[in-house]
Amino acid sequence: METVKLSSKGQFVLPKAIRDLLKWGPGTELVILERGNDVIIRAAKPFAETVLEPADAPAVYSGTPLSIEDMDRAIAAEMGKGR
Repeated sequence: METVKLSSKGQFVLPKAIRDLLKWGPGTELVILERGNDVIIRAAKPFAETVLEPADAPAVYSGTPLSIEDMDRAIAAEMGKGR
């Protein structure tokens, strides 16, 4: 846990260890959320925008197709591991 102090202008420095961990560099836009007594700071755009492929795009998988029975066996095997 890190402690910071507010300046007379209400500013503080986000500790370098946290900036490095979150890969927040200069110019990163942040969103400030208030939740009761807590303040949450997060990146304005935490993920790159997702672009979906058109429905008629070719399948990515290029291996040998599995039968329904093979898929059922694989599912049963995973379920049996008792995670």
